[in-house]
Amino acid sequence: MRCGDFTFSTSGTNDGFVRINGAKPENQKVTFLKAKEDYDNIKMEWTVATNQPGRWVGLEYIKRNGKAILNAQWLQANMDAPRQYASYDCVKVK
Repeated sequence: MRCGDFTFSTSGTNDGFVRINGAKPENQKVTFLKAKEDYDNIKMEWTVATNQPGRWVGLEYIKRNGKAILNAQWLQANMDAPRQYASYDCVKVK
């Protein structure tokens, strides 16, 4: 799956975590929006470290009826810093 600059894949270690640009997120939350195990209607949330010290990105992947989007927010330690958001359409990588 590819959403903007973010690529999602599974891990060879089968630990249940999605890999984002090859990195394991710090945390992962999965919510089925309609029925359990319905992967066409799912919301997944992650917090991932970036290559910049002290800078993290919060990601929210939402898939409804087979169409997926990704919302990203760059997280700052300073609460007065301006918030940065982005939304991406997602496509299946062949």
